[in-house]
Amino acid sequence: MPRILTQSELESFPSLEWQDIAPRLTPAFHAALEQVLETEDGRFLSREQSLLLANADGDDLLGLLVAANDLRRELVGNLVTYVVNRNINFTNICFVGCKFCAFSRGPRESDTYFLSPDQVAEKAKQAWDLGATEVCIQGGLPHGLPPFYYRDILRAVKNVTPGMHIHAFSPMEIVYGVELTGMPLDGYLRMLRDNGLDTLPGTAAEILDDQVRNILSRNKLSTGQWIEVIRTAHRCGIRSTSTLMYGHVETTAHWVDQILLLRNLQQETGGLTEFVPLGFVHQNTLLFHQGLARSGPSLAEHLKIHALARVMFAGTINNIQVSWVKLNRNLSQLCLHAGANDYGGTLMEENISREAGATAGQYTSPEAFRSLILEAGRIPAERNTPYTRIHIKQQPEQFTMEQSLAPEFA
Repeated sequence: MPRILTQSELESFPSLEWQDIAPRLTPAFHAALEQVLETEDGRFLSREQSLLLANADGDDLLGLLVAANDLRRELVGNLVTYVVNRNINFTNICFVGCKFCAFSRGPRESDTYFLSPDQVAEKAKQAWDLGATEVCIQGGLPHGLPPFYYRDILRAVKNVTPGMHIHAFSPMEIVYGVELTGMPLDGYLRMLRDNGLDTLPGTAAEILDDQVRNILSRNKLSTGQWIEVIRTAHRCGIRSTSTLMYGHVETTAHWVDQILLLRNLQQETGGLTEFVPLGFVHQNTLLFHQGLARSGPSLAEHLKIHALARVMFAGTINNIQVSWVKLNRNLSQLCLHAGANDYGGTLMEENISREAGATAGQYTSPEAFRSLILEAGRIPAERNTPYTRIHIKQQPEQFTMEQSLAPEFA
């Protein structure tokens, strides 16, 4: 029987060094990690080796966490980046009925809302005036949406804040927009691009396995549709993030297969800016209350998925983001030691995770981000959305500039 790590052991793993833990690993596990550490390329791992890593426990899990942190240091340095942004959910009315979502409302419920393009633009202007460089715009899918509503949002936001980066519309929203307008997918995406869409959130992915998706949401786009939207967006010059939701009905094999899928997509298009593991927030969801899902991820799962992503994505996707809104302060910092290098956005307004039961808050100021990052012994750096511009706000004396700069920023 594998040894189950205690909470104390998991919380204290950052004090371990590779030379301390390596001799305690099982031979096959040690060989797989050494292979990636030496090459700094996760593509050398077979699927079987990846599954071995994904099922780590005991000392092997500690070894995975330590190796992921060492890889992070070599690949992206000691910077922890973040973007100053505002989250704008333009409506909570939605017909899709995802069982993991507590944000959506039926059209006749008392607390529904729907923002006009001008109201979205007003929120963007408020964010710009407070120093935001990005707005993340997503919402529910209501029946009867004006066919060019998404385009009109882009026009309105760019009209009042031409310098604002618009990160907007999940692949599910793109599929809906295509349905509403009757346009071909590539033509629709090019229209959005030409009217101000800068990047696409790689959300609506959850688990890219249609059997699992059928449990989570029968009405959601298929795995094939998600891939088609992202691939076409990249071909149109629109980069995107990538995500995976963990801690519900999925298995570690689903983690591995999704990372492999995303890695292959990145090798094909080069359009993914980052990978974001999203922990399932269970408290207020049908998925949990109907007994279909476990009660969210364990501490070990939170740490393991970030570390696994760092190891498997090494050499293809080098930005691994912590979704702080789904985690508490200490856990988000621990994930920074398990391979993550980005804290995401400040999220001046966040509703989806909060409605599901997340308690980490709706907004973290840039100053609070910097404090969290410094506490973790790393260097805070404000970035733009595609990671092409970076500004180091504070630098602890113990780090030199050469140590802190990742290769792509040097």
